[in-house]
This record gives sequence, structure tokens and C-alpha cells, in this order.
Amino acid sequence: MKKIILIAGPCLAESFAILDETATELVKLIENRNIDFYFKSSYKKANRTSINSVSGFGDIVALEWMKHISEKFNIKTITDVHTPEEVVLASQYVDAIQIPAFLARQTELLLAAGNTGKKVNIKKGQFMAPEDMLKAADKIKSTGNNDILLTERGTFFGYHDLVVDFRSLIKMRESGLPIIYDATHSVQQPSVGEISGGKPEFMLPLSLAAVSIGIDGIFFETHPNPKEALSDSATQLKLSDAGDYIDKIIKLNNFISEL
Repeated sequence: MKKIILIAGPCLAESFAILDETATELVKLIENRNIDFYFKSSYKKANRTSINSVSGFGDIVALEWMKHISEKFNIKTITDVHTPEEVVLASQYVDAIQIPAFLARQTELLLAAGNTGKKVNIKKGQFMAPEDMLKAADKIKSTGNNDILLTERGTFFGYHDLVVDFRSLIKMRESGLPIIYDATHSVQQPSVGEISGGKPEFMLPLSLAAVSIGIDGIFFETHPNPKEALSDSATQLKLSDAGDYIDKIIKLNNFISEL
């Protein structure tokens, strides 16, 4: 039966307490399941809509939180990076590097991530065709690093909305690399006012649609109290609902694997 990749955690590392509470619950939910798990949180957010949005609480402080979470729960961690210099810093604290969608074409950033030798998750730019992601992956492969994930997170549809073209998942799968579906960012409504909005009611049905075509994993952000989250409050899944969501994903994945 195919093991599914699960990348989940709070959008922003707001505090160690929130990371700890979220990781505690997620570790319980994935126990004894056929899951390759990565705990995700951004140690800082470099692409906020407004100057008034919180971007972080100190790079080293947040990265130390992530390292502590990894050691405490014996789990792998992943975080976003934005410059080659950040790659060098973050790679000392986490197990995997994530390239944000807006930066998926940045050659120097991709090469720096590849040179760490760590797993690299490239999120597809909202402005990129799926076949362009194979070129992004080739940049990392040029460093000798083939440990790459490609993640779909929706394509710009007008000014403040995203649409998921499920053909994109199939086209990216031609790369032979694991394909991840980003369940929470795909239902986002970017830059509505000073913050991004979203349509979280579509999260589960679109996730199940992605699993049904045989993707390799799911990415979702979750928070104990999304309404109070300092980033992506409109789309993060409430932590208490994560169990039911994961159950449905696992059941469908197991069924599809047997077809």
C-alpha cells in the first residue's frame, strides 16, 4: 500500500507553545499510520500582503523552536526560505527546505537549496504552467540533489482568486517526482484587503479529488485557533478538525492504492 506524504503545521511560527500544541496533536493523529510526515511552519513570512502584517519573531528564535520540536517528537521539519543566505541558515535547523510559490523560478535560490543535499519542496508559482516546474526541478537536479517534491497550490484566476487545474497534477507527475497537493493555499483568495481571504469549505472536496488521481501527498496548514492566527487565518484548518480530515485522506489513499 502506497505511503502518503503529509506536510502539516501552523503557517507561521508564532510561538513555541503553538508549535508544541500542534505537533503534539499531529503526532498522535499519524501514529501507526502509513505516513511520511513533515512538520511545517515558516520561521518568517517574507511575502506578506501589508506592511502591517506580522512577518516573524526573530529568525534564530523561530528556527530554534523548530529544531526543538523535531528533537522532542522525533519528527522531520520543513520551512520556507527566501534567499540563498536563508537557505544556509535554515538548513542548519530543519530537515527539508521549501521554496515559496512566488520564488519558484529563482535560480540562485533553487541551486542553494539543492546544494544543501536536503529534500526540497518546490511550490508551483501561481503564474507558472505545470511543465515549467520540471525546469525548476532540473535546476536542483543540476546540483546532484534529486530529492525533490513538487507542490500544486492553485493558479491565479482574476485578481483575488485561485483555481486548481487538476491536469496540472498529472502533468507534473510526468517528472517522476513525488507530487503534493496544497489543500489550504489552493482555496486562498490572495490579497483581499490587507490580508488574504479564502474558501475553506472547498478544502476537503478538492483534497479528495487530488488524492483520487493518485498524488503522493497532501500539504495543509493547521492552527489551534485559526481565527487568531497571525497568518492565513482564513484558510488554516482548525487543529481539532485535523483528525477527521486526515482519516478521510488516508482512507481514500488506501482505496486508490489498491485499484
